Amino acid sequence: MVLLNILDILMFILGVVSLGYQAVCIVASLFHHRITFPEAPMDKRYAVLISARNEETVVPNLINSIRNQTYPSRLVDIWLVADNCTDKTAEEVRKMDCNVVERHNLQQIGKGYALTYLLDAMIDKGVANDYDAFFVFDADNRLDKHYIEEMNKAFQSGFKILTSYRNSTNLSDNWVSSGSALWFIRESRFLNNSRMLFGSSCHVGGTGFMFSREVMQRNNGWKFHLLTEDLEFTMDSVLHGDRIGYCGTAILYDEQPDSFGQSWRQRLRWSKGFLQVFRYYGPLLIKRAVRERDFSAVDFTMLICPFTVLGVLRVVFGILFAAFGFVSWSSQIGSLSGWLVGGCMGLLGMMLLAALTVFAERDQIGASNKELLAYVLSFPIYMASYVPISFQAIFSKAQWKPIEHKG
Repeated sequence: MVLLNILDILMFILGVVSLGYQAVCIVASLFHHRITFPEAPMDKRYAVLISARNEETVVPNLINSIRNQTYPSRLVDIWLVADNCTDKTAEEVRKMDCNVVERHNLQQIGKGYALTYLLDAMIDKGVANDYDAFFVFDADNRLDKHYIEEMNKAFQSGFKILTSYRNSTNLSDNWVSSGSALWFIRESRFLNNSRMLFGSSCHVGGTGFMFSREVMQRNNGWKFHLLTEDLEFTMDSVLHGDRIGYCGTAILYDEQPDSFGQSWRQRLRWSKGFLQVFRYYGPLLIKRAVRERDFSAVDFTMLICPFTVLGVLRVVFGILFAAFGFVSWSSQIGSLSGWLVGGCMGLLGMMLLAALTVFAERDQIGASNKELLAYVLSFPIYMASYVPISFQAIFSKAQWKPIEHKG
């Protein structure tokens, strides 16, 4: 069948291009660890935006790490939106002399809506334009003491939007938390770092990023409400011609889910969000890539392209067409055998990728060599679980749900 042949050819081409690009990024990053920025005066005023839902146990850790920065604390104001909280998050944060806005809306649920509400409140109070730029963190984050100082250097070097190095507070809890943590460390070291080397735009990853007052004004606050609002923000910024920078010397520590159920729900939301972003932004990125010859648009088209969904659909169509007699079972069994071999090679590649990540970033990873060996071996299992997750995302109505944090 023509459809099956088209899918085979499309997936082969996309797979070769994607793997080739990933390999180039890895090699480039191995030979050039990280870009540093020149010293800059610490005179910019920043607002820290935090969205929190029932986070009274963990958000004080983030606030303390912000207060203990090497950057002057008088130039950093903390703004928290207590989003549909039923605990004492708002009360505890007010005790720490931070600005708190409480939001109660069970119809529009998610971090994107919470950030919109918070920035709208700041705009209404007439204080939003007092800041040169805005940081966005999750309530469970913790910051290296030089974080804001390092981001300030990158900001004053000319970037309007910046992301940072994303590490983990609980990589060594188990194979689930390590899988997620290694994935984000890989993204920082082998993707965003290489994008900086190539002069292309980087990818904002949910937390640990900043944007300038000009970007806030252009967006009239925050206008991104898809399930992956960070990815939506990235695509919109690239379409506006922004180059998103990466500051690898600014280190953020994030808490990863340590139960497979929580990880599944989180990644289901991400997978659904990727499909949403591809639907709304994919055609626009392709158009920009062709018209403007913008490599960042090409890069992010590959990023949001649903490879796993295409693979699942290829298998489903092959079985259905064989069942109805349009193609022979033998041809589809042979084709599926080929994809199975390719999948096994892909899993071995994931193991190698995890090993390279551990090798390159050993100084940043808090785990024993024995634990790291186990996590490298289990990483392909973690990644393989994306196949059923991606399939479920096609049909599910995934919604934002809070992740339990231990602090």
